[in-house]
Formats: sequence, structure tokens, C-alpha cells
Amino acid sequence: MTNSYPFIVFGDEFKGKRVLVTGGTKGVGEAIVRRFELSGASVATTAALRRLLLSLYRRISERPASIKEPRGRSRSQSHSQIALLHSHLFLHDHLTFADILELTVTLRAYVAPRPVRRARPGKGSTVPKRRRNPHWRHRYDCRRCEAMLNNRSQYKTTIDGLDIPFLHVRSKHENALPLIITHGWPGSVIEFMKIIGPLTDPTAHSGRPEDAFHVVAPSLPGHGFSDKPTATGWDVPRFANAWIVLMRRLGYTRWVAQGGDWGSLVATAIGVMKPDDCAAIHVNMPLVFPEPDQLQDMDAFEQAAVASLAHWEEKGSGYFKQQSTRPQTLGYGLADSPVGQAAWIYEKMWAWTDNQGNPEDALTLDEMLDNIMLYWLPGNATSSARLYWESVANVAPTKLANVASTRLELPVGVSIYPRETNRPSRRWVDRWMPNLIHYNILDRGGHFAAWEQPALHAKEIRDCFAKVR
Repeated sequence: MTNSYPFIVFGDEFKGKRVLVTGGTKGVGEAIVRRFELSGASVATTAALRRLLLSLYRRISERPASIKEPRGRSRSQSHSQIALLHSHLFLHDHLTFADILELTVTLRAYVAPRPVRRARPGKGSTVPKRRRNPHWRHRYDCRRCEAMLNNRSQYKTTIDGLDIPFLHVRSKHENALPLIITHGWPGSVIEFMKIIGPLTDPTAHSGRPEDAFHVVAPSLPGHGFSDKPTATGWDVPRFANAWIVLMRRLGYTRWVAQGGDWGSLVATAIGVMKPDDCAAIHVNMPLVFPEPDQLQDMDAFEQAAVASLAHWEEKGSGYFKQQSTRPQTLGYGLADSPVGQAAWIYEKMWAWTDNQGNPEDALTLDEMLDNIMLYWLPGNATSSARLYWESVANVAPTKLANVASTRLELPVGVSIYPRETNRPSRRWVDRWMPNLIHYNILDRGGHFAAWEQPALHAKEIRDCFAKVR
């Protein structure tokens, strides 16, 4: 690993902004220069960029001997099969000099599609406006995100041949209840940064000691910095089984599970499996739909829920069809374009958050970019999309259908947020989840509940699992 040196990127072409050098080779640098040259930059600009590269490598090779490499944290491992991740996991393992420079050059050179005149947001005119590109190039601070992640205890373990990194934050309170929380697509553990504190340290967030949880937040395989599956078979039931293995490997003999999006399906699959050590689950996107006889005499809430599903099917399911049928084709485009990857995710932030027309009403640009970087840096466009192909269209649709059509005997809690696409009524849920211990309809919040409304969502989790402590 190479020590990091701040420097000013050359001239007006790069707006004189700061970038971090963390590695790379001269050959890689020259390749980036050639790519920039092909993008239409002037000969003088590419020559200046080449001189800059040479000076940077000179500074790296002449760094003072007194500068020492950062050291990883030293803590005892929770289990012989679980390794503590070094504090430089996020940046130094995945963000090299080549990554930074190529990202800067690509963002500088991209050509935005011409929008439809007076286009409505539904036509895609919100993704991503040109002012957001300069924010990513010039103002976004990946070091801040690195520090945020490193402020949490990070571990990794190998399950079924894949390295699975996870956050494991234990509460200081006695009798805290172990909780595993699972993200979905296009999310990551970034969604949980604002909820870990209220869950593990409730007394500092308007809670009681008896509300405390030990929080485990793994990254789904193919997402974040988890390994990418190289063979088929990693579907929802397999994820659920992996999480059961993880909780037992951590030594927990009684625990609960929670999730949204794919995390809801993983939690539901755990409920279907009924492991003896899982006391209950809670979901904020329940996989429940009305039966034909329940479509009669619907109230206003149920009518709105059916209309929401119909709108998604007609106007909002393009990503779903693409990722469940041709994830590899999609990946070739997104893996080569940071703006393309950002747009693919940013549009969902617009469509699925509780906002007034802009995603920034619900989440900051930096928060969204933190999440986008966990797709761009590890190159997860295809591996994350493949979960749809694995679970829905080609490999294991029957197994997923079994998860969706099995009555859950395990205690279940459900929270319904107003901007979630699927919002089943209590009577719809009761039919498939007869042991329903918590059902609540919230007045604000969207698909990314823990991210958008951390205080509300923490209370929902506390209230649900208080019934099984």
C-alpha cells in the first residue's frame, strides 16, 4: 500500500481540485492519459497531464522514510472463522490512484444525453443533472465515507466459498438482542449508518436500555465489498441460510432478523426456514399481495396500494425486467461508465424515496454518492443485478415463489411506509402472516426506511421486537 499525497490536478481543465494518490503504476497512468486524449482533449492538456503523472510518481518514490503505513486495529476475533478487517478496507483496498484519476477524467469527459424539452421527471430528465457531476468530481470526499465506515467494527467471514464482510456493532447494555439487518438493491450497508447508533445505544437516542440490540449488517454477495459469486445458485434462500450460519458463527443462540427490499425477502426466507434460534422477523417491504377474493370491497388504502403496484408494473419495472433477464448485457455499460452507474441508481433514489420532486429532499448528494461508490469501486453492476436473474427469471423462480407463498408461523412485524411501492393492508398480511405481532402504517418515509427516517425506523424495530424479548 502506498502512502497518500494530496495534490492539485492540472489547470483549468480539472478546475484545480484536490485528488488523492494512493497507488497505481506508470503504465496505468499512461493508459489513462491516452484514454483522456481520445476523449477529445487538446494535445497541450494531455501533455500537461502526462507531466503531472511523472511528478506524482516522483513524489511517491521520494516519500520520507519516516512516514509509516497506517496500522489496522488490533482486537480479538469473535470467532476463528471471522477476521477483523483493517481500517483501510474501503479506500486503500479499492480506491487506487488509477481509480481516482480515471474517475475524474471520465466524469470530465462524459457527454450527457439531450433531454426531452419540458420533460417530466418520469421521462428521466432528473438523472443526473449536470450540477451533480461537478459535485462528484470536485466536492465529494471519499475520505469522509472511509472514516464513517471505519468508525464501525468491520469483519469478514467465508461462507460457501465467498468472503462476506459485515458490520458487527455490539451494545454496551446487558441483555441486548442480536439483530441481523439486510439491505437490498440498489442499497448497501450505507443505508444503516444512521440507525446503528439508535439501535445499539438507545439511551442516547430517546430509548431505554431494554431496547438495545447487537447489530450485524452484512453485505449481500455481489454487493459492496462482498465476493462476487462465480457460479449460479446464490439466490434468496441461500442468502438466508448464509445469514443463519453467520449468526451462529458469532455465537448468538437467540436473535431476530430485519430487512427491506431484497432484505425483506431474505428475512422472510429465514422465517420460512424457521431456525430454532431466530425468534422473529421484521420487514418494511412485505412480500404480500391480495388474493382474488380480497380485491372485492377494498377500502381507500387498499385501492391506493393496488394502484401503486399497477403503476410500478407499467411505468417503473424496466430495471426489474432488464436485471432479471439480461444482467450481463446491462453490466457492460454500467461497469464502463461512472455516470451511467450513478444514473441507474440515482433514478431509484428519485422514484422510491419520500421526496417532493428531487431525491435531495430525502437524502443528501453525499449520502447517495457514498452508496453509489460502493457499486462503482468494486464493479458491482452485473453481480448485484444478477440476483434478480438468479431469484426471479431463470435459475430459482420456484424457490422464490415458495418463499412468497408460504404461511409464516414465526412471529412477524410489518411497517408500511407511504412511498413504498408495495403497501399491503393488515387483512392481506394476516392471511400469510398469521402470527403478526406488529403492523403499523407510517406517515412519512419511502423504500429506504432506515436511511430516510432512521428515528422512525428504529422505533418500529424496537416496538416490534419488544414483544419477543
